[in-house]
This record gives sequence, structure tokens and C-alpha cells, in this order.
Amino acid sequence: MTEETLDVIGLLCPLPVLKARKRLRAMAPGAVLRVLASDPAAVVDIPHFCVESGHALLEMDDLPDGATAYIIRRS
Repeated sequence: MTEETLDVIGLLCPLPVLKARKRLRAMAPGAVLRVLASDPAAVVDIPHFCVESGHALLEMDDLPDGATAYIIRRS
């Protein structure tokens, strides 16, 4: 299974979701994307994006630097 990382730390809404959407479109179904984001709105925006687009949000982890890692499986 393919896993990629997308670092959007420092970018604000709506850029983390827009960049995640673009990267996921280029990935094969079932591939996993790890998104690193520091935008406080991403805690709501990324899970909502996953529900709306049919992708599976596998995990959300708080990182020591204040960012959050989102593990998404492409639908």
C-alpha cells in the first residue's frame, strides 16, 4: 500500500484541505495520505472533507510541535 506525506504546516484554511484534495486525486484508491497541519480549523475541516468526499479518516494524532497528523485512506 502506498503512503505519502503532505506537510501543510503553517498554511491556513482552506489551503490544507485544498492541497489534500489535490494530492488524494493523484493517488490510487486505497492509498494512504498522512497530512501534517497546524491550522486550528483543520481539526474540523479535514474530518468534514473526508466525510463529504468518501475518504476514510483512519487516525488523528497531536504532534509535539502543536501540529496534528491526519491519516487518510483514499476512497
